[in-house]
Amino acid sequence: MDLSIVIALYNEEESVPELLAWIEKALSSQKLQYEIILIDDGSTDKSWEVIENESKHYETLSAIRFSRNYGKSAALFTGFEAAKGEVVVTMDADLQDSPEEIPELYEMIINQGYDLVSGWKKRRKDNKLAKNLPSKLYNRVARRVTGLKLHDMNCGLKAYRKEVIKNVEVYGEMHRYIPYLAKIAGFRNIGEKVVKHQARKFGKSKFGMDRFVNGFLDLITLWFLSKFGKRPMHFFGTFGTLTFFVGFATAAYLVTDKLISQANGLKFRQVADQPLFYISLVALIIGMQLFLAGFVGELVSRNSTERNNYKIKERLKKGTPNE
Repeated sequence: MDLSIVIALYNEEESVPELLAWIEKALSSQKLQYEIILIDDGSTDKSWEVIENESKHYETLSAIRFSRNYGKSAALFTGFEAAKGEVVVTMDADLQDSPEEIPELYEMIINQGYDLVSGWKKRRKDNKLAKNLPSKLYNRVARRVTGLKLHDMNCGLKAYRKEVIKNVEVYGEMHRYIPYLAKIAGFRNIGEKVVKHQARKFGKSKFGMDRFVNGFLDLITLWFLSKFGKRPMHFFGTFGTLTFFVGFATAAYLVTDKLISQANGLKFRQVADQPLFYISLVALIIGMQLFLAGFVGELVSRNSTERNNYKIKERLKKGTPNE
């Protein structure tokens, strides 16, 4: 199969019929064998009934329904598992992503050699104060941390080579960082395409301002796991050793200063009467705790089933000797 279109949705009963018709129209002139996979993420409206009714008119349509709302990452992960196409395109169900972008996204993967192409909503139709400004700040931070020069990391309209979605695990709320997950997995040819952004036609956004806070925390988590996930002692041990050394050196200085002053008959303060002494004790304790955290992390990592799970891209077998 050439193409799989994976769409996660939640309470989009009004949008689904128009979206399916729009996709069918956009791909009608393309000689592509494709499938549409809808993931109903526990909708509380009549979305599933609408999907059941629409499935009678579209042979390319399949759907999965969750028993409750698990989140977009869970929906995409399930859709990725079901996808059979050589190229997988994701998009939102709210009609803000244009299906007319799909052929060009497909072409960029197949003919231009990209592993992943992310959409860039250069001209957004959202409220500038509520979404545009926080989104720009969020994407600027994401670019600095991930090293990916993408203007719109969280754009729902993306295209992937099949190998990408089969080698990344999307969980929690990590759907925002699939390009970064792909980079960590070794897929470096990541591109960007300016796409049209439509104003919301039905309903309201399912995401609030808390997504920016959660997104930042998830970004830090991914950065840490990519750098120190299999060697936590390198992080905790380094900072623990430095903190312990600072505390030890400070305490040693205070004790030495007291002994020298006492030996020379000079006036001195008791070590325990100085605030700096208690600061050094805190540094010693924190340093030991950080070091122990790294040690425990190493024990956990050593017993992890993923410790030696490496993604092999290609394998060259030894040739038969010439006769």
